[in-house]
Amino acid sequence: QVQLVESGGGLVQAGGSRRLSCAASGRYFSINAMAWYRQAPGKQRELVATTTSDGKTTYTDSVKGRFAISRDNAKNTVYLQMNSLKPEDTAVYYCNVEVYTIINGLISSWGQGTQVTVSS
Repeated sequence: QVQLVESGGGLVQAGGSRRLSCAASGRYFSINAMAWYRQAPGKQRELVATTTSDGKTTYTDSVKGRFAISRDNAKNTVYLQMNSLKPEDTAVYYCNVEVYTIINGLISSWGQGTQVTVSS
């Protein structure tokens, strides 16, 4: 089992910044990819950013140049630094972590979600 605890959501004005954190714990051998998704009201969940175990990152086009994903492997934590926030960034943000387990192999786990609201 893997537990993910997210933090950092809240209300922010347009143009402002916010940093989300997601800490992983539990019984696993190692962490593979870590990612952030978001889901706005009435829309499907979309992939925002990913980081691989060797530090490669990818971003959806709408956040390139504004968001930065990073990870602290010693703390088993992934971050999402969000700058120049826009009202259209308003959504529930979820972290997703892939871990290797001895019994079940590679499994994917979701955080509980944290609301980010950007006011205009």
